[in-house]
Amino acid sequence: MRIVLFGTGAMACLFGARLARIAEVTLVGSWTEGIAAIRERGILIEDGRGTESVPVMVQSFDDPEVRADLALVLVKAWQTKLIASKLTKYLHPDGLAVSLQNGIGNVELLGSRAFPGSTAEGATLVGPGHVRTGGSGPTYMVAPEWTVNLLENAGFECHSCSREEAESILWGKLCVSCGINALTGLLKVLNGELLERRDAGELMVRAAQECAAVARAKGIRIPFEDAAVHVEAVVRRTSGNKSSMLQDVLRGVPTECDAIYGSVVREAELLGLEVPVNRVFWKLMRATTG
Repeated sequence: MRIVLFGTGAMACLFGARLARIAEVTLVGSWTEGIAAIRERGILIEDGRGTESVPVMVQSFDDPEVRADLALVLVKAWQTKLIASKLTKYLHPDGLAVSLQNGIGNVELLGSRAFPGSTAEGATLVGPGHVRTGGSGPTYMVAPEWTVNLLENAGFECHSCSREEAESILWGKLCVSCGINALTGLLKVLNGELLERRDAGELMVRAAQECAAVARAKGIRIPFEDAAVHVEAVVRRTSGNKSSMLQDVLRGVPTECDAIYGSVVREAELLGLEVPVNRVFWKLMRATTG
């Protein structure tokens, strides 16, 4: 089995290191430092038991294409158009791709050979090619059963789902992202700190509730009844994690604010709804990170 993972960040390193134990894996990305570090000493994966180096092939987009059976798309949402323009060159004629990205709209950009997915795995990028595992969670994919079995064999909790279920899961994850990401990025705090600051906690809940209201107005049944209860539970479970947006802010790289907050604002406008907290978070992140 040959697998291509698009990305060299935290999630790509996490999935790449685990999958490399059972398949031929190549990471493809544009981050020069990450590529160099992985080439030199493999992916460093750190957990409660220590740090292990896992040899993994890695290359830039300028290198020859790899013909893969499966491509996992784990780049930031602002890079999706780039991947879409190259995807078919990296797949066998019967190969397929699964997006495990944040935000909504990625699969539509990737085209007909791409399937939607979502993961609740947590990981923090310690440095180039060095990832620390965080809170573990299930991965869901709309894809053939062999892809689910592959991830299970690599140690992930993975489930197949319908497109309707995937849309529900993606919007549920989007609610959590709206509550956590911008606040942790702007305040530069770990997830758990949001529950220690009353004003931050109130904004977190309101952002998640606004997103949930948009989903329900679209006729999407999100996988929880109360967005406030759910986002608070996620923060408690991942209290020591750095959110993906905080990691981007600290690295000085573009964030996914357009794919997360911008998407909610645009969908709300189409429905005639107001989402003031999400709109302000979107504008603040754009003003902060450019």
